[in-house]
Amino acid sequence: QVQLVESGGGLVQPGGSLTLSCVANGGLFSRSTMAWYRQAPGKQRELVASITRLFGTNYADSVKGRFTISRNNAEKTVYLRMNSLKPEDTAVYYCNQPPGTWGQGTQVTVSS
Repeated sequence: QVQLVESGGGLVQPGGSLTLSCVANGGLFSRSTMAWYRQAPGKQRELVASITRLFGTNYADSVKGRFTISRNNAEKTVYLRMNSLKPEDTAVYYCNQPPGTWGQGTQVTVSS
């Protein structure tokens, strides 16, 4: 059974940057699409970015040009580099291996 462990969240000022990491313990990581979702208070969980096993990427319109998803199959890790952060990016960010494996989430707060 796959376990996903996220890290890298925190408090950052508007305009700042953070990099989230998600390590997969177990499973066939290199064959799996991986994704990052986020959930802000009072809102539904939404897809932020995904990356296929062939390194194809997809982004939510709200983060295009600011966020970059990447993966290292040898280390079974997926990353989310977040630049030019805005207060509306504040949320709990979750790593996902479709269809139903989730990490515990990491809080990202963008505030001055």
